[in-house]
Amino acid sequence: QVQLVESGGGLVQAGGSLRLSCAASGRTFSTYAMGWFRQASGKEREFVATIGWSTGSTYYADSVKGRFTISRDNAKNTVYLQVDSLKPEDTAVYYCAGTSRGPWDTGLISTVRYNYWGQGTQVTVSS
Repeated sequence: QVQLVESGGGLVQAGGSLRLSCAASGRTFSTYAMGWFRQASGKEREFVATIGWSTGSTYYADSVKGRFTISRDNAKNTVYLQVDSLKPEDTAVYYCAGTSRGPWDTGLISTVRYNYWGQGTQVTVSS
């Protein structure tokens, strides 16, 4: 069992930045990849970015490529999402997720590939 706790969300003006953190505890040694998803009010949860836990390989949604950066600190069992050049359409609850299952493929953009989730952190971008 792995527990995930997100932090770092908040209210920011358009063009601003935030750094989201996700601290993992429990059986973290089994982690294959960690991802960030987001869910805006009234919409489905969507993929943002994912990172291979041992390899550091990354993959991003087209909508955030060049503006968001996912990274991890294995020693701290923490994954980060640096979000820059924020837009009002980035407003959502951001969720951290983890999976113990490979392979490294485009299936990692799907929520069903992840078997543990955090509680989410709200990001609100004002225009």
